[in-house]
Amino acid sequence: MDSRRRFGKYKVEREVLDEERLEELSQRKTYSDIHPPLTKQLKESFRCTVPKLKRSLVSSFPVLYWLPKYSVWDYGMPDLISGISVGIMHLPQGMAYALLASVPPVFGLYSSLYPTLIYFIFGTSRHISIGTFTILSIMVGSVTERLAPDVNFTITNGTNVTEEVDIAARDLYRVQVAAATTVLGGLIQVFLGVVKFGFVGTYLSEPLVRAYTTAAAAHAVVGQLRNNFGVSAKRFSGPLSLIYTLVDVCSKLPQTHLPTLAVSAVTMTLLIAAKELNGFFSSKLPVPVPVELITIIAGTLISSYAHLRSNYSVSVVGEIPSGLRTPNMPNVSLFGEVIGDAFALAVVGYAMSISLGKTFALKHGYKVDSNQELVALGLSNVAGGFFQCFSVCASMSRSLIQVTTGGKTQMAGLASALIVLVTILKLGALFQELPKAVLASVVLVNLKGMFKQYSDIVTLWRSNKTDLVVWLVTWVSTMLLNLDLGLAASITFALFTVIFRTQLPTYSVLGNVPSTELYVDMETHREARQIPGVTIFRSSATVYFANAELYLEALKEKSGLDITKMIVYKRQQEAKQKRREKRAERRAKRQAKREKLAQTAARNVSVLPDLFVEDEAGCCTEMSMDGVIAEKEQQRWSEKENGTVFVIPPSPRTLDGHCRWEYLKGGDPDCSSLGWMSELQDGDTTTLGSSSEDTLSRDLERVSLGSLGKWTWDIHSIILDLSTANFTDTVAIKMLKNIFQDFSEIDVDIYLAGCQESVVEQLERGNFFSETITKGNLFASVHDAVLHCLNNRGATSPPRFDPSANLTSSTKL
Repeated sequence: MDSRRRFGKYKVEREVLDEERLEELSQRKTYSDIHPPLTKQLKESFRCTVPKLKRSLVSSFPVLYWLPKYSVWDYGMPDLISGISVGIMHLPQGMAYALLASVPPVFGLYSSLYPTLIYFIFGTSRHISIGTFTILSIMVGSVTERLAPDVNFTITNGTNVTEEVDIAARDLYRVQVAAATTVLGGLIQVFLGVVKFGFVGTYLSEPLVRAYTTAAAAHAVVGQLRNNFGVSAKRFSGPLSLIYTLVDVCSKLPQTHLPTLAVSAVTMTLLIAAKELNGFFSSKLPVPVPVELITIIAGTLISSYAHLRSNYSVSVVGEIPSGLRTPNMPNVSLFGEVIGDAFALAVVGYAMSISLGKTFALKHGYKVDSNQELVALGLSNVAGGFFQCFSVCASMSRSLIQVTTGGKTQMAGLASALIVLVTILKLGALFQELPKAVLASVVLVNLKGMFKQYSDIVTLWRSNKTDLVVWLVTWVSTMLLNLDLGLAASITFALFTVIFRTQLPTYSVLGNVPSTELYVDMETHREARQIPGVTIFRSSATVYFANAELYLEALKEKSGLDITKMIVYKRQQEAKQKRREKRAERRAKRQAKREKLAQTAARNVSVLPDLFVEDEAGCCTEMSMDGVIAEKEQQRWSEKENGTVFVIPPSPRTLDGHCRWEYLKGGDPDCSSLGWMSELQDGDTTTLGSSSEDTLSRDLERVSLGSLGKWTWDIHSIILDLSTANFTDTVAIKMLKNIFQDFSEIDVDIYLAGCQESVVEQLERGNFFSETITKGNLFASVHDAVLHCLNNRGATSPPRFDPSANLTSSTKL
């Protein structure tokens, strides 16, 4: 099929529109119309009406929007099945991730209950499952072990004089640390949500998040090795803590507890095999098989009947209190020590939740409010912290189960919370004999998906090298600097890559695609044709203070006009011209004075004898006395005024017998170009009359002009395509004004094209427009600007500009 028929053709006839004409036709609103006064905005914000109150309540409590519309017949059964499936997953994951947070397993169950109930009321996502998450549990564990290490709770055994750890006191203080960190992180999230700072999660790019979770998975593995091998290794905190912990675990490997290692190996083998079978038959199963729950139940039964704790000294979960805990005020004195960790938890938790929420919302056709999600997640953490929970967010594995099992709303989350509640009230004591090695194995197997993210290195190498560098820097910094400092370093580096890319954008000269009004980069498109006499310059990034100077340098390079050098030369020529005019004026005065003296002398001598002067050929010439006096007077004044010295260059004489004279200013000669002066012999210098001065001066001008390189050009207009700019600042505005002023010095017109309305407003507020720079220099598109240039300066034969034409002539000797 013909490409013309496939794509179609159209023809538009309209006038060329500059910014003034465009505003006239479109009736652009004024700044005051778009931005009402502050008093009016405050008055409108404090104004209370029934519709506005209803919107505020619904936006603050989203449950009031969807719960009255909830259909039990359509959504009841799918939500119930989904909630039971997710609740079953909450049990093993809650207890296992509590080990990562270095708190007793029952607090993982609490963290799976209270935050879910709060999110049910305030959350806007219908499909994410709020509760414990691997990365946040690791981050909480790094805080608890830093502020409550084992060495701070050692007690001396009076019988055999040995040191033991007071586990009860240690765990109690760690729970306080985790609760204080969770409450503070929740308050930060609520504050950010109230001030509409929901976009903070956008600073965590996907490569950064994936690299961060991959490195955090390595921290989780190293942290669980002691439970898998049954050794009492230390857990360090701060930079290089991962390396220190790994070295300590490796040094304790000879002390490995073989029964614990056997339990870990068997559990991991069965879990991996069961998960593979679960994935293979997932299309044939109505709901996934709860492999983790079956593993925990089997491990508890085997441990209970085989008496693994008493017979083989296998470490078990221990006492799990039944019932709910009363809310307690967090330890406020710890806020100052955990504020950095709390902020990192707030940002990472929100980034995980909002990314999952937006993914499911896009798939199922509804909207997630970023700011309300921050508030909902923050309130979940604040309320959970009062009940001794640790930080929570959305879990990818549980959210996927909730979606694949048919969950429609957050009623599924409420059903899962009921499953956890029943377990805490009635079934918690049954898991007291569960080996910790089983929970550690559940954690390691669930991290398999995160370790698959190492394949991102190959993918990013092929697609985007900058994202690959961000990935590697994030991974290395998180591995070496720990989770909190690693996150800060990663975000800082990612922002620097953005700034660096705006400082080094792609600069291009655009050419016209034949028979269209489109303009593309001439270096990357063979058929692009340059408009005669017009240079169209574009930057791929917005112009602001960080790249304004680079923009100007690129414009000089791409246009081929070294405007700075040209203006300097023009200033020098103007100064020379002024000096010539002053010399000519003084010469005229002296000539008038000489004529006056000659007239006076002629009156004083009434009768003078005639003189005969013999010339070089031996002929005699008659000369009157007044002629002799005039000639002597002329010679005397010529010697006085002649301060310019000419020297003979080392070049040989020409065929006609004349030498080529080089010109030197009488004041400060340039030593770099006149090194041959030291070779002058006596008689090589002479003083010439003023009659030859103008000729040699013009020769100097010719030499200086030629040293500029390309001193004539066919460019009469330059169009700056600012369609990529979404803002500007005072530095960029000043640079643009200088471009207008400098290029006008060499008779080149400057135009701006494709400016967005926000950029035009900023130009107006920055006093960019003046008598010489008007909105007539701004055009709606590049094509409009090109048509204006061609109509204004001519399309076929643009004028050639000679910088010496208006200053002085160039004459070759």
